[in-house]
Amino acid sequence: MAEIGLRSPMLVRDVMSSPPITVDEDTPADQVAQALKEHRVGCVIVTGKEGKPLGIITERDLVLRVLAKNLIPSQVTAKEVMSSPLMTIDPSETLTEAARRMSRLNIRRLGVVYKGRLVGIISSKDILAIMPELMETMQEKARIESANLEETLESSSLAGYCDNCGMWSDDLKEVEGQFLCVDCRTELEEE
Repeated sequence: MAEIGLRSPMLVRDVMSSPPITVDEDTPADQVAQALKEHRVGCVIVTGKEGKPLGIITERDLVLRVLAKNLIPSQVTAKEVMSSPLMTIDPSETLTEAARRMSRLNIRRLGVVYKGRLVGIISSKDILAIMPELMETMQEKARIESANLEETLESSSLAGYCDNCGMWSDDLKEVEGQFLCVDCRTELEEE
């Protein structure tokens, strides 16, 4: 595909957010909410003592696990609020695979892990943001494939009955909407 000017498939690393915003597992829920506000993000990754990703906290997690239960945010830790385990993907995976995984798991975000280290996060919103570009690429590919098919049909011979004389031919070619044998094409050219 590259030789005809099309880009290779888009990868997770092309659209992921990096670096991800993280909080320690012992961080109080009110400070998690402050981190969401301060960084203007919809989620944070919860990490353990060694910095290993343990889970994720979204705005929805705070609403359902703290506010809806009327808990005091400063007395609830990130570890108690997070969704765990964190679902992850490799940065070299395609966006198609990321979207499929999100759909299959019924989630909207994946941690991006490279060699065991958290390097980013990708969301369904990130994928949707580049959809117009993907649609343009798909349309261009379809246009090129259509042109190639037309070229192939024009340069190839067909077998069948000539639309002009009705005789069988192993060398029919389309001329002005009709499939003509060699003799009829020759006659047409001489006129």
